[in-house]
Amino acid sequence: MSTENMSVTHDVDGGRYVLQIGDAVAGYAEYVQVGQVRDFNHTVIDPEFRGQGLSGPLISAALDATRAEGFGVLPSCSAVEGFIAKNPEYADMVP
Repeated sequence: MSTENMSVTHDVDGGRYVLQIGDAVAGYAEYVQVGQVRDFNHTVIDPEFRGQGLSGPLISAALDATRAEGFGVLPSCSAVEGFIAKNPEYADMVP
């Protein structure tokens, strides 16, 4: 999938990072913030967009933004946990 029309935005009020392809919401990674840790507990890719490798860019963008804001991560979502296991550069974010 081309990343040309893809963007990830932070929905602070909704407690999630939202992946958009053009004008369509393709997925999101939800979290609950407790102190200085964000518990990423649910990641969804809309059925229309599944099988295109979009969870990786979504989770990467969410973790990069979370790191930049100075928060740690609790990966209670299996997709986020698996992503961190495959990308050890994020392992230091897990307390």
